[in-house]
Amino acid sequence: MTTYDVVGIGIGPFNLGLAALADPLEDVHAVFLDQAEGFCWHPGMMIEGATIQVPFLADLVTMADPTSPYSFLAFLKDVGRLYPFYVRESFYPLRAEYDEYCRWVAARLDSLRWGRRVVAVEHDAASDTYVVTAEVSDDGGTRHEQYRARHVVLGVGTSPRLPTPLAELATTAAAADASGPVIHTADYLPHRDALRASGAVTVVGSGQSAAEVYRDLLEDAGEYRLDWVTRSPRFFPMEYTKLTLEMTSPEYTDHFHGLPTELRDLVGREQRNLYKGISGDLVDDIHDTLYRRTALGREVPTTLLSDTEVVAARAEPADDGGLQYVLTLRHGQLGTTAEHRTRAVVAATGYASGVPGFLDPVRGRLRLDGRGRFDPTRDYSVSADARVHTLNGEEHSHGVTAPDLGFGPWRNAVVLAKITGREPYPIERRTAFQQFGLPGGVPDGGAPASTVAADPEVVR
Repeated sequence: MTTYDVVGIGIGPFNLGLAALADPLEDVHAVFLDQAEGFCWHPGMMIEGATIQVPFLADLVTMADPTSPYSFLAFLKDVGRLYPFYVRESFYPLRAEYDEYCRWVAARLDSLRWGRRVVAVEHDAASDTYVVTAEVSDDGGTRHEQYRARHVVLGVGTSPRLPTPLAELATTAAAADASGPVIHTADYLPHRDALRASGAVTVVGSGQSAAEVYRDLLEDAGEYRLDWVTRSPRFFPMEYTKLTLEMTSPEYTDHFHGLPTELRDLVGREQRNLYKGISGDLVDDIHDTLYRRTALGREVPTTLLSDTEVVAARAEPADDGGLQYVLTLRHGQLGTTAEHRTRAVVAATGYASGVPGFLDPVRGRLRLDGRGRFDPTRDYSVSADARVHTLNGEEHSHGVTAPDLGFGPWRNAVVLAKITGREPYPIERRTAFQQFGLPGGVPDGGAPASTVAADPEVVR
């Protein structure tokens, strides 16, 4: 077997960015594996007109290497859209456009291997390398390929998450082949026609995905009933002020990583509106649409419920012989409950990361916390030998920068520095005007202060 410096598992935007940054480096021999047949980013949410929530500079490479031939601007020039994008005067690319850009980059990289489903990662003690086994299916049947690696980079991303009541309801609906689906937003577009035909749709959840689905269905509401339920206390916009944006910085990541685990979990929950809110323009557009449709006395059959959680759900026969879904709702402030009937459900309930099963053979070599999650070091390694790395599997340990597209190139620059023993892309360690800890501060108990807060230039 060839021994690669890097074997990347999963080819989403973060590992695709790593592949693009590694491509010109003569001392990095890399290969990247994915079970899909080609790049495809959130296909279920490619709603026409939807934009990404970060500026175009937050592409795969620019924040690490502005001269890279794999930048978004290079893509626009190549496809003849640079001037139209310039005249458009918006920093925010269309979501479909960003997906097209990523596919453009993928087509130019020789290090990507599609149709490879990784089934095991093992450690070979004799060579002190990792052996990655991938399953490949083609006309000749199923075979296995193996790739030997000095470093493994996990870019498998996150998986759609359904709360228990809705997960059980989705199983019931699928088993009954119900015409009104119960789905996650990840599967929205393939089911949109069935949702509209159901007669009554309820969107559950908060954030950008929930708002985009509600807005997409709102224009035709009247042909069907449309409701939106969120347990958040309000339909909150993503906070986008500049000093808040400084939290997507190396300094804040240093600070957050240095906090105790329990405190990190608490702070992470409190920061949802920093990156899981709705764009302000979309919030206003929804209100404007409701106003426009009701201004002349037209009734819109819709209800928006905040601070309301789905605590139970069941399916029961409807008058037309199909299934209807009964959601038990509980209001947080009032403590009251009520039943809500609908014919279809779209759950915008987020995504979750975990430790992939293919790592079981090397589980004893991994750094895991008390909850069985990855316990990454500051430089994103999750193994005792610091040669297995994670991309976007560290939100609980590194905070808001984990899912941020704009921070991906910085993280990839750190990982490449770890792999090569040098900095092929200079790592900016001071980017914020503010400090997030108290330099020289002494805790109430008198113990020495954390150096993480006092020395933001240190990357651990």
